[in-house]
Amino acid sequence: MSSADTADPEATQLVERLERAEQRLAETEARVEEFGQEDIEQLADAYRQFAGLLDRYEDQVVGDAGDVQTNIEFQSQVAKVVGNIPRSTLLYATFQECADYLKQKYFNASDFEHVRDQLEPVADIVARLENYEEARREYRDARETIRREIRTLDERISELERLVELGEADLDAPTERLRGPIEAYNEAATAAFREFVEQRPAHEVVTVLDSLSAYPLVAFESPPSRLVAYLREADPGEMSVPRLLEYADYSRSKLGHYVDDPDRFSRVVGGHETFLSGLDAEPLHVGWPPPSATHLRWRCRELTAAVNRIAPPVVEELRAVAALPRETDYERLRDSAVASKQLSDEERRRLRTDDVVGTLADLRERRDRLSEALADSSDSL
Repeated sequence: MSSADTADPEATQLVERLERAEQRLAETEARVEEFGQEDIEQLADAYRQFAGLLDRYEDQVVGDAGDVQTNIEFQSQVAKVVGNIPRSTLLYATFQECADYLKQKYFNASDFEHVRDQLEPVADIVARLENYEEARREYRDARETIRREIRTLDERISELERLVELGEADLDAPTERLRGPIEAYNEAATAAFREFVEQRPAHEVVTVLDSLSAYPLVAFESPPSRLVAYLREADPGEMSVPRLLEYADYSRSKLGHYVDDPDRFSRVVGGHETFLSGLDAEPLHVGWPPPSATHLRWRCRELTAAVNRIAPPVVEELRAVAALPRETDYERLRDSAVASKQLSDEERRRLRTDDVVGTLADLRERRDRLSEALADSSDSL
């Protein structure tokens, strides 16, 4: 037994199962090819029909159970089956001999036993095809079992790679150097956006949000085009968003005192009340842990354009965030923030007490061994 077999008996078992299945498949395929698969399939079809007649009629025609009419029916069915068997079929003469033997007035159990004995050579050849089909199923199952195990291993390896990567971070790094400017900007953006929505005319709010669709990293939901058009052309567009939402709850009769076309207002504003009430500053925020330096650079560029449209004074807070990769040991601090955020207490314990790196090496070795075994086997079935 090799050292690999001793170290990883589970992988060895899977590989050996595949090798046995492949060997059996080759052996059964060779036995089928002695006669040819198509010829055996034709023979198997004839055999199953003939054997099916024997099973169906035996209890009806043997001994006292038989009557002339049933016997005639049975013999007629036998003649029909044999008549439909092509003469080129393997062992065709055997079927003809069995049909001739069954041309008798009465039947005993020994008659059916005799016919089945005559059919034994046919059954043996048909069994070759059945064994081959079974071997093919076993082989496919063995390959699929290894594929599933490889997928499981890939998931475990990814998990441990992530754990090792996080474990290499400096968990004591001063991440407040990043958090401070980011939180200051987020708070300023939240306050400015709230003021923008609450105090600016609704048509201006939806127009600005509509224009921000040009900035994919500032993921505001685009306002419905029907709502944008209405607020741009109708008087309610001069109202603030909170006032629109207040009116949306009014009855039609009460609403008629405040807008010229209460039905249209209800259809458009009331129909998009969820959008209006859900407006918040989240798309303007820089998340925590922060993104990579490259992503932060591109995001801050797009945020600058967006914030300039909503609250220009907040851009100064954003500049402090954009400067972090230049003014700090950004990636080290970010790695620490990511690790602190993502590592659970259990994962921290594992990093302290378990040989995570060793386990990762073992799993990679098992995956490579199984992948090699799978690659060496045929997938043509």
